[in-house]
Amino acid sequence: MTTLQNNTRQYVEELCQRYRRWGQWGSEDEHGSLNFITPDTLVRAGELIRTGKVVSCALPFDENGPQSGRFGGRHNPIHTMVQDGGDIAIGAQDHIKELRFTDDTITMPLQCGTQWDALAHVFHKGRMYGGHGVEHVTSNGATRNSIEKVADGITGRGVLLDMPKYYGVEWMQPGQSISSADLAGAAEAQSVEVGRGDIVLIRTGQIAQVRAEGTWGTYEAGDAPGLGIDSAHWIFDKEISAFCTDTWGAEVQPNDVDGVYQPLHLILLVNAGIHIGEIFDLEALSETCAAESRYEFLLVAPPLPITGAVGSPVNPLAIF
Repeated sequence: MTTLQNNTRQYVEELCQRYRRWGQWGSEDEHGSLNFITPDTLVRAGELIRTGKVVSCALPFDENGPQSGRFGGRHNPIHTMVQDGGDIAIGAQDHIKELRFTDDTITMPLQCGTQWDALAHVFHKGRMYGGHGVEHVTSNGATRNSIEKVADGITGRGVLLDMPKYYGVEWMQPGQSISSADLAGAAEAQSVEVGRGDIVLIRTGQIAQVRAEGTWGTYEAGDAPGLGIDSAHWIFDKEISAFCTDTWGAEVQPNDVDGVYQPLHLILLVNAGIHIGEIFDLEALSETCAAESRYEFLLVAPPLPITGAVGSPVNPLAIF
């Protein structure tokens, strides 16, 4: 057992080494913990479809999203019509026989809304998952661990851990940290077993707070509830395939480690190879799980196969 304090850079480094899965599935692996999703686990996940209820866990991709551009220049989606009803009305398409059409474009950072982080998204000491260096991400995109490499996922048994219900509150408070014991306690309270290959969705209620207060407040890169460094033990030990939260960056803000920004991204994304989802809207899912009296479902949430991308927007579907 470590004697290091759990809020130090040295402790983060120890956990990076302890939970490193580089080479576990071969030197060419670019799926990481998604390898825990096997044909057998998918078949069992499919058996969770009983009522046919479908719940989207995505925020709308529009100008009302949480981004202001203050972190990395991320802005909300900009939707533009290329051909609209006016073009049809003025005869701009009269050269086409009979058919008339509308078309549009969107300009957006790939991680401005509900999204998955690719394994190429974060580096630690110059290395991403698998030990690959920064030379593998150029102005043309990533050549290793890019998001299209997992376009055949992310699909499997989804489990919602509803932390506000576990704590008995409407929503968690900014700066409130979730530990391994909290995650285990929520699963037990919900009578759901989390295991190998599961995709775990962790609700803090921050989006409920945003809606109730009518402002994004500190949502974008500011103080937020989320996963603390202690949660790494439960997440790794359960051999889950991926996890996501309803917050901007998944981790508690301010981070609960001195001198390290987003330590769980270093431990779990870079070293353990676990894909991380952020900005998921879990409010309707929370209501549906309560109504269905179960917190497990088939989750279908594959990223867009954008070649070389280090993240991807997604419309995750929970199917009951």
